[in-house]
Parts: sequence; C-alpha cells; structure tokens
Amino acid sequence: MSRGKFITLEGIDGAGKSTHVGGMADFLRGRGKDIVVTREPGGTPLGEKLRALLLSQAMDLDTEALLMFAARREHIAQVIAPALAAGSWVVSERFTDATYAYQGAGRGMARDRIAALERWVHGGLQPDLTLVFDAPVEVALARRAKDRGDRFELESKAFFERVRAAYLERAAAEPRRMRVIQSGRSLTEVKKAVEDIVSTIC
Repeated sequence: MSRGKFITLEGIDGAGKSTHVGGMADFLRGRGKDIVVTREPGGTPLGEKLRALLLSQAMDLDTEALLMFAARREHIAQVIAPALAAGSWVVSERFTDATYAYQGAGRGMARDRIAALERWVHGGLQPDLTLVFDAPVEVALARRAKDRGDRFELESKAFFERVRAAYLERAAAEPRRMRVIQSGRSLTEVKKAVEDIVSTIC
C-alpha cells in the first residue's frame, strides 16, 4: 500500500482556512482518496486538552512553544503517521509553519529554538503540500470581528502583520511545498484555486 499524502492549511486567523478545509476534503474524496481531517493544536484527546489551555491561558513563551510541540508530537504519533502509513491522506488545519509564524515572528521566539523542537518532534515528517491562505490583515480581522476570539485572535494588528509576513517569507523560500492562495477573493474563486493546486498531487 502506498503512503498517503499530508496536506496542511495555514494563514492568519480569518484568512479562510476553516472555510475551505471541508470542501477540499470532499474534493479529494471525489478523487477516490480516504481522508482524515484534523487540526492543530489538537487532533487527539490529549491535544484538545492542551488546545484549550493554549487558547485561553496566558503563559510564558517557552511554555507556549513546548505545549504546542507536545500536542504536535501526540498528533503525529496517534493520528498523522498511522493514517499516512495506512494510505490515507491527512488534511490538517495548521502544523509547524504556524509555530514559526505565531511563536516565532509574532511573539519573537528565535527560529533556531523552534527548528530544534521541529527536528526532535517531527522525526523527518513534513507536509507534502501546504496551502497558505493569504488576505490583508484588515480583511481577516473584519471577518473575525463577530467572534468572541481566543487569546491569539485578540492580538494586535501589528502582531498579525508579523505573522502574515512570516508566512509569505516561508512560502517564498519553499515554493515547491508551500503555495499561496489569495483568499480575499470570492469563495468560488478561492475554491477553484484550491482544487487546481491540490489536483497537481492527486
């Protein structure tokens, strides 16, 4: 049995990841793929408990990063790696690119510290494809205005500008894996862009 593919969706809060993850999963199922849809932080019973802490409880930056990677290790061991080995395709809202963007660029954690945790936790695993949903910060924040918001969503505009810039910088550095989707367009246009890109690895 051939290994499945691992696809991640990234972008600042309000850029459109959650809106399109279900449609993309349905598109892949239509191509005959068995799909596991998951998210970070979370994806496992333990990961969801850590998610609740991470999204609500203020904490030291090192603690935040370590908890993110603790949840990620459990996610890889219990969900992602077994599914891929069984031939399923895994679609995850966020993965380690989010840590570089949020804890790194957003909060100021040194890149080499994140990279050390990445090497330890991933065991060589990397996404086959990462879709970066990109929209101007003003557009993304307006979309989230009606939500109560977790502690990340309540960060400043300047914070999200740093996060967005980090995503675009990473995408420019890894164009084969990371593809930027301009998500300020209509839902129909974004859906087509997603399907066109995903079709290239089906």
